[in-house]
Amino acid sequence: MPDGATIQRMFAEVAPGYDRTNRALSLGIDTWWRRRAVRLTAVAAGERGLDVCSGTGDLCFALQRAGAVVVGTDFCAPMLVRAAAKTGVGPTPPRFLAGDALALPFADATFDFATVAFGIRNVSDPEAGLREMARVVRPGGRVVVLEFTKPRLPLLGSAYRFYFRRILPRLGQWISGAKNDAYRYLHDSVMAFPERDDFLALMRAAGLRAPRMQLLTGGIAALYRGEVAPR
Repeated sequence: MPDGATIQRMFAEVAPGYDRTNRALSLGIDTWWRRRAVRLTAVAAGERGLDVCSGTGDLCFALQRAGAVVVGTDFCAPMLVRAAAKTGVGPTPPRFLAGDALALPFADATFDFATVAFGIRNVSDPEAGLREMARVVRPGGRVVVLEFTKPRLPLLGSAYRFYFRRILPRLGQWISGAKNDAYRYLHDSVMAFPERDDFLALMRAAGLRAPRMQLLTGGIAALYRGEVAPR
């Protein structure tokens, strides 16, 4: 797997076409997945939320529409430039800042919840990343993760693996206009990343209580939620 600096460069190069490529490769389903993430987060109006590995900010804006006051952070500044250029709704638009998911620049218990969508597998130590998200969330607050999984239904699984391995890397490179292997890395990182019960175990190891999972779209993606334990 590439190191952090290589991943950062890859994302910087795909940033200009990132949103367009995501919509095309997922046939727009990723927008619905984020809406489900917001619903699972159970946002109350005025709550303070942190979105880690924000990319171009799609989940931040979805959380804002639900009434949250959101901060988005990412280690790739060109992604955040794209996020900041978008227009939010309401009086308090999301605020974006560059930051390391393993050393978040916030005090303990700053937020009511923290989220990450399709980013935790890019963190070099996912358990430490989850622990850091839990640190900045108040006791009783929520940590919600949206991430790819590998479908286990025989026909869907076979079609998914063929698309993900053979078609998606070339199609992603063409649509995004990037000359790097970002969409080959997407395939490789999803195949290698712990999922389902293994990821729930990571959440427990990070100190999150009662972690649970919802599979989406036949198991192509999953939502995970845990609560921050009292300190």
